[in-house]
Amino acid sequence: MLRLPTIRGQFPDLAEAAKRDQMSYKGFLAELLLAECDDRARRRSERRIKAAAFPREKSLRAFDFDANPNVDAATINTLATCEWVRKGQPLCLIGDSGTGKSHLLIALGTEAAMKGYRVRYTLATKLVNELVEAADERLLTKTIARYGRVDLLCIDELGYMELDRRGAELLFQVLTEREEKNSVAIASNESFGGWTKTFSDPRLCTAIVDRLTFDAAIIETGTDSYRLAQTKARAEQAAVV
Repeated sequence: MLRLPTIRGQFPDLAEAAKRDQMSYKGFLAELLLAECDDRARRRSERRIKAAAFPREKSLRAFDFDANPNVDAATINTLATCEWVRKGQPLCLIGDSGTGKSHLLIALGTEAAMKGYRVRYTLATKLVNELVEAADERLLTKTIARYGRVDLLCIDELGYMELDRRGAELLFQVLTEREEKNSVAIASNESFGGWTKTFSDPRLCTAIVDRLTFDAAIIETGTDSYRLAQTKARAEQAAVV
């Protein structure tokens, strides 16, 4: 009735351990409740990570800082505390393909989800398409509000494709809804100066850049693809063998 599945599942083992270690009643009860709390926290983290809709699993532990010296490990570990998410600050990851920006975007988003924040991941083009469809179906206000509620919105591959004026304006509305309230993290293969290719209207481009860079953490992952370097290294090793 109380829905305590972990206590139900672990009771026999914990009871045996309590008897063996001659624990007090209070100590045994504490062990049972701690096990339940720990398992609930784990399940909550799993639900938040699933709700974020990340395309794949990525962790900071798996990021090879030695392979990309442009990325400072201390800076990333500071970001992993998610203080910037608590403050509603933006994060911009800028660099060429294969330099680890999407890895870092997903990994930092996962850290935020594990710390209790509501996170949502999306590709820039997918988000714009969803907004256009919502506008056509007169659901734009509801859709923008939904994206406005999450604590951290992760937008990947911003700058890969040109957006028409309507799409850019709708994206701008989402960013405005979140401005100085909830965090946005983006990954882009274009420097800010090259965003005029994505946002053809110079004034709109400037406004979007302003919203994404005000009080933001900006990480430049460089131009050398370590993913390509690893592929070449494996090919060379295979050739030697």
